[in-house]
Formats: sequence, C-alpha cells, structure tokens
Amino acid sequence: MINLIPLARSYSHAPISNFFVGSLVRGASGCLYTGANIEIPGQCLGFAVHAEQSAVSNAYMHGENAVTTLAVGGAPCGHCRQFINEASPDGEIEILTPNKPPMKLSAILPSAFGPAALGRKHGAFPIRQTNLTLASPASDPIVAAALEAARKAYAPYSTSPSGVAIKSTDNRLYRGSYIENVAFNPSLSPLQVALAQMIAAGKQYSAMAEVTLVEVQGAKITQKAVTETVLGAIAPGVKLQHVFAQPA
Repeated sequence: MINLIPLARSYSHAPISNFFVGSLVRGASGCLYTGANIEIPGQCLGFAVHAEQSAVSNAYMHGENAVTTLAVGGAPCGHCRQFINEASPDGEIEILTPNKPPMKLSAILPSAFGPAALGRKHGAFPIRQTNLTLASPASDPIVAAALEAARKAYAPYSTSPSGVAIKSTDNRLYRGSYIENVAFNPSLSPLQVALAQMIAAGKQYSAMAEVTLVEVQGAKITQKAVTETVLGAIAPGVKLQHVFAQPA
C-alpha cells in the first residue's frame, strides 16, 4: 500500500495549494481503494476533499463492510482523523505511513468524539440503506443512479439522505452518497463523493455532461446550493437536475 501512494497521488487536483496527496484504504474484502485530494478552484477551502476522505469514500461507494487499513504519505491531519473515526469508531483501523511503524487510529486520536457521543451504536460501515422512492419510476438512468446513491447515504445526524450521479461525455455514471460525520464539518457532500469517483476513474472535470441530485423534500438540510456552487466553478456549462424523493 505504501508503494502505491505515488500512483494515488497522481490523481490529485490541487490548484490552490499545489500540495498533492494520495492515499489508499484496504476494505474488509481485501480490495484496495485509492484516493487523492481535490480542491475546487476559486472556492472556499471547505469544499476540498482530503485524500484520506477520498479513499474512504471510494471504499464506501464500492459497498465495503469495513475499512481495515489506511496508507498515506504523512500522518493524517486532525480533519481526516475525525472523518476516519466515523468509518472506524473503535479506533482499530491501522494507519500506515512511510518509514514509520504502523499505528492504530486510537493512538493518534485519543479520547475521540465519535458516533456514540450522539447516541449512535454504529458508524458509516457497513452501509445501511434508506428506503426512498420517487413520485414516478425513474426512467432516466442518471436519476435512477442518483436515487440509488441517496438510498445508500449515511446521514444519521441530519436525517437528510441525498445522492448525486454524474454522467460523463462517454455515458458513464459516477455515483456519490452523502457521508456525514458526528463533528459535522468533515462530512462529505454527495457531489464531493461523486467527484472522487470520477477522478479515480481518470476523468477530468471537462468530461462532465449531466449532474443529478436526489434528496428528500423538506429535509433539515439541502445539498442544492453547494452542488450548484461547485458546478459553477468546475463545470459552468452543466446544469443541475434536482429531484425529490420521499421515504417509502
């Protein structure tokens, strides 16, 4: 995993910092998932996706039941330690960095604030689906893909599941589920997760042809404004399709 960090780093989009980071996680299945940091040009730093977040979300979108190991070029920042903690509330995930012995998350995030602090018994893994439906069956594949992503969203704190699907110019679909964090700020919007999927597949922003957001009408929070803001920065010619679902 350490040897693959340069490969993961090669997918980094860092126009603001010019600081390129790559990460990998191993899922419970044994599969490896890459991640790289993503910065949105001209937008606030809060829109950035850290490499560790990208890798964990990649494993999440591929249906892993858990993440067991994470590798990155240096010790994860506090933001990422908090995000990783949602994926491994027991702190048992192993952190690998070059030329240093492996360490558990619990060793670098002592007295962690995790899901249990808000009464949750589980973290983001394994995925638990929400039964959402549309007013009429989704005949458009991109709407169906966004609905599938929304059903897989992890939103225990806002109870506002949402999902995004990106259709590329070669008709491929990249899904992103909203992934929350008990500390709120490290949460990843569905568009951020979908972008991480698209970039991991080697696509550039210019490959985006359509974007659809599915969320629950009247939910406590909405992803519409932030999704439109990010799209305006990276794909101004792409208009957001906004679709509402409802609990079944």
